Amino acid sequence: MIVEKEAPPTGSGQEPVRPQLRSVDLNLLTVFDAVMQEQNITRAAHILGMSQPAVSNAVSRLKVMFNDELFVRYGRGIQPTARASQLFGSIRQALQLVQNELPGSGFEPVSSERVFNLCVCSPLDNSLISLILNHVNKVAPNIHLIFKSSLNQNTEHQLRYQELEFVIGYEEFRRPEFSCVPLFRDEMVLVVSENHPRVVGPLKESDIYQEEHAVVSLDRYASFSQPWYDTPEKQACIAYQGMALISVLNVVSQTELVAIAPRRLAAEFTEKLNVKMLPLPMKLNSRTCFLSWHEAAGRDKGHQWMEELLVSVCRR
Repeated sequence: MIVEKEAPPTGSGQEPVRPQLRSVDLNLLTVFDAVMQEQNITRAAHILGMSQPAVSNAVSRLKVMFNDELFVRYGRGIQPTARASQLFGSIRQALQLVQNELPGSGFEPVSSERVFNLCVCSPLDNSLISLILNHVNKVAPNIHLIFKSSLNQNTEHQLRYQELEFVIGYEEFRRPEFSCVPLFRDEMVLVVSENHPRVVGPLKESDIYQEEHAVVSLDRYASFSQPWYDTPEKQACIAYQGMALISVLNVVSQTELVAIAPRRLAAEFTEKLNVKMLPLPMKLNSRTCFLSWHEAAGRDKGHQWMEELLVSVCRR
């Protein structure tokens, strides 16, 4: 005779039974993804082709599923809780894995009308944006690129929620959720006016900080110039702070100020601006340019195509 074991009584100290995947409405995850991206119920409903009440109802069910508020009101929109932010990367990556395996989910760049948002940080924007834009227009004329040229405190947030797909710049995103690929190293040089009365030959680092400097404003987030002016003593030699390196070089060409700049940019202006370049006798005399993105976007086929294109174009 087979004797069935009785189920343990409530409060027996055993772990509660976890919900099975088959009991979860997976459609709710697509709603979560849209609401996280838009952080607005009305806009998420428009993207999903659902009514606003239906999306609100789905969000209520998600709150029960994850035992968390997930979203709280913030101004005219909503703001994700810490738990929602923690869930987003994994859920988005899982949805993209499924999407990529569905029939007809391939990415055709020639016919695609996709919009890509990129940040090409100054001063790299001066040379790279035109290369990228011209190449994409040639191979995928219907794809639309939107560029900006500076980082800010929200850049990681924008990458995480894919408001921004790629960043090209000298800053390396070190968190494990970000992918960073080195593209090339830029040699740095000292730029001075062709007629500078003192800077005429090889210099030592101490000589350079005896001169007055023009820099990209150190108040700017991730300022290009910041690494060379990391002490009060070095900052004391700054006489001009501009918003962009091109304006800095323009001031240098007409004064006795000096500036540190990438050789590739300085070379473009040696004749136009009547400046000359000298070797930079410092430990930090080059910087690596990185292509960065959030790992949750890496499974998307369109994202992969753009990643390969950016690496190919920039490494030339």
